[in-house]
Amino acid sequence: MKAIHPIRRLLWATLLIISIVSAANSTTDEAESKEAPINPDDQPHPDPNEENYPGMIYIGRHNHHDGTRAGFHTDNGVKFIYGTGFDETHKEIEEKDLHHEHYGPDSEHDIADRAHGKTREQVLHEKRAGKLDLSKGPKPYGWFEEHPLDGGMVPPKVVRVDPFFMDEAPVTNKEFGKFVRATYYETEAEKFGWSFVLSSFLPDVENLHEAEVDPEAEDWVAVDGAYWRNPEGPGTSYKYRENHPVVHVSHRDAAEYCTWVGKRLPGEREWEAAARGGNIGPSNRTLYVWGDDQTTDAAKDYANLWGDGDFPWDNKAEDGWRATSPVKSFKPNLFGLYDMTGNVWEWQRGGKHKKRIVRGGSYVDSLDGSFNHAATLGVRATLHATTTTGNVGFRCVKSPKRKEEYHWVYENEGEGNAELVLEDGEGNRKQRQAQQNQQPQPIDIFNEDDDEFDVEEDIYDPTKPRPDETRNRVLAVKPRTVRSDEL
Repeated sequence: MKAIHPIRRLLWATLLIISIVSAANSTTDEAESKEAPINPDDQPHPDPNEENYPGMIYIGRHNHHDGTRAGFHTDNGVKFIYGTGFDETHKEIEEKDLHHEHYGPDSEHDIADRAHGKTREQVLHEKRAGKLDLSKGPKPYGWFEEHPLDGGMVPPKVVRVDPFFMDEAPVTNKEFGKFVRATYYETEAEKFGWSFVLSSFLPDVENLHEAEVDPEAEDWVAVDGAYWRNPEGPGTSYKYRENHPVVHVSHRDAAEYCTWVGKRLPGEREWEAAARGGNIGPSNRTLYVWGDDQTTDAAKDYANLWGDGDFPWDNKAEDGWRATSPVKSFKPNLFGLYDMTGNVWEWQRGGKHKKRIVRGGSYVDSLDGSFNHAATLGVRATLHATTTTGNVGFRCVKSPKRKEEYHWVYENEGEGNAELVLEDGEGNRKQRQAQQNQQPQPIDIFNEDDDEFDVEEDIYDPTKPRPDETRNRVLAVKPRTVRSDEL
């Protein structure tokens, strides 16, 4: 037998070792590629302390001992007294109502009438006994009783909002310009060809008697060619106002911008929780950011308002501005948010197309409501969704990341080959669970041995699964429930 050359023997040994190692690695890769089944309930909540966004402020509950943000394993939302600042009934709401734990989508309606010392049973008894004044009749769904001075809710009540991030200032002309250039977006004021401008700002006041005005606000004139780039109409420009809030934008324009930057418009309860800046309890709930002082000297450092002059022709500019002012020109509130009072109204989520909500007041408003709205922390108004004026802008908010929730849905009924899978919000399957976790196969309804006249088949047997339990199901992401006022 011919001897094998030592070099060839060494080469064969090397090839054998390489093949063995490769086989071992492939086996390991296959084992690692098989994802172990994960119970969705075991997935942890994201830590809100690890989430930050430039130019945004976190609004939510913080831990008292170290100042960190409370996690989602506990109630980390904000509870406060929501509504007008001119109704004194908020002083009757006790502190325990602010700390009373509620659950469910209608939790704010579960608060007993502690302000008047009544339990639910007592209120129900009085209603059945006819002691309550029901002469005005029931209110329609979504009814909102407004205070005549600031338009806030009457009477105030305790509400709760989930934590969120909010822009520290309104969106500026410069920021909105980037959106328009990137998307070639055309605002609704450009499509309509006109927008509302305050009468005292018109370049040609002599023709004011011929101008068309807003029937509900005669000091606002429809000016052809006015939009965000030409705030007072042709011949005017935003170039020296790039850091001013963008105006002449509709509700849709604002929502489109927020979507483009990966955010959304705030709900009005979110907005008020942020505007109050910690002034949320009966004892520390104030009319304004700076307190309850209604003098212009106290307000001029915090808000861009009309001042002591006669509206709409005499603005003395005590705060330094007659119209919009650059964002962050005034002191922020305790959360670090700017222009939450005055400067421009801000679009909100919610409301109806004919009555979209704006909050915050603007440079044309007063402190006491003697003209226009009283610019309190509860100030509120409604506009048609397509309205564009020189005193309405917006800012955006963003919800923090949350743990994904799952629920069962039926899929591939009768095929007998469905598997339990996890799906993300876009319907993409993330993993397949083990075979032993699959649901039982469907019942064969075409079994020829069954007797259609067999009465015993209709008798319920608790030891056997119900028909709906034998259908194939998949695990899909559960859509989050949004309250009606935050739609």
